[in-house]
Amino acid sequence: MLNYLVKRVLNFLIMVVLASTLGYVLSSLAFDPRANYQGANPPIPESTINAKLDNLGVNPARPLVGRYLDWAGNVLTGDFGVTVGEQRVNEELSRRIWVSLRLLVLGSVIGSLVGVVLGVVSAVRQYGATDRAASVLSFSLLSTPVFLLAILLKFGAIDLNNRLGTTFFFTIGEYSADFTGNGWDLLVNRLQHLILPTLSIALGGIAFYSRYQRNAMLDVLGSDFLRTARAKGLSSRQSLFRHGLRVAILPMATFFAYSFGLLVTGAPFTESIFGWNGMGSWFIVAVQSNDINSVSAVIVFSSVLVLLSGLLADIAVAALDPRVRLR
Repeated sequence: MLNYLVKRVLNFLIMVVLASTLGYVLSSLAFDPRANYQGANPPIPESTINAKLDNLGVNPARPLVGRYLDWAGNVLTGDFGVTVGEQRVNEELSRRIWVSLRLLVLGSVIGSLVGVVLGVVSAVRQYGATDRAASVLSFSLLSTPVFLLAILLKFGAIDLNNRLGTTFFFTIGEYSADFTGNGWDLLVNRLQHLILPTLSIALGGIAFYSRYQRNAMLDVLGSDFLRTARAKGLSSRQSLFRHGLRVAILPMATFFAYSFGLLVTGAPFTESIFGWNGMGSWFIVAVQSNDINSVSAVIVFSSVLVLLSGLLADIAVAALDPRVRLR
């Protein structure tokens, strides 16, 4: 098991370096930071533009290899450079990380747990009323674009607030700008802002995970080892939970890990519609403004998160499946 973990950690480190390098190189080749200053009225002198680009460390006049080595050396010390707005990338990154994680962790966990349970129940009661209702719900959610689902939730919450005569669901921001309370009242206010964006992420997760888990569970239900367990005297419930569920849930560990990692930069619609200034919305703004340092920082963070999630998934699979450890 120790050799397996060492190999996975080394693979993780190599992939992080490769992903970070490709992210910086591709963004440096694709973006033109000089365009942010050209065409200004009155015109900005070329010497001033070069000085600004040198300060950012992204002057295209310098060789790409030299710029990359400087950037990589700074990243190793924990410095991601300066944004086009001449702010520290580290400060923006540290703030937006927690905004996204606060939104995505809860939505992902709820979506995966409810989806797995719904998928198992649908498989056990195949073609029953529960299975058919879950299938209709899942396919309806899967066929609905993320931005449309978020907008429908937003309008539905506004209509419900009008019917209740009070604002129970907040549709914009992480908290109320004019809120003056603290303690429990502040927590309630943040939760009221968290409900709708979390629900928009969780509903999509429920649809994906339930379909995936249903198919995996159906494969297990027809397997030889489950029939053998029942032949040895275990009840259907005992064989299902002791043996069947453990095998059926193995693929979900990897599926959840990579899905969660990609959500960090894959939820710009949700963040934009509900006014959450997280990693996804930052990535879009950085691309629009040719901000090489900000885009590279987002790529580094997302690659670390995706690969770390994959590493944790490999460890979970190894813990659940002895065959992985033996190999």
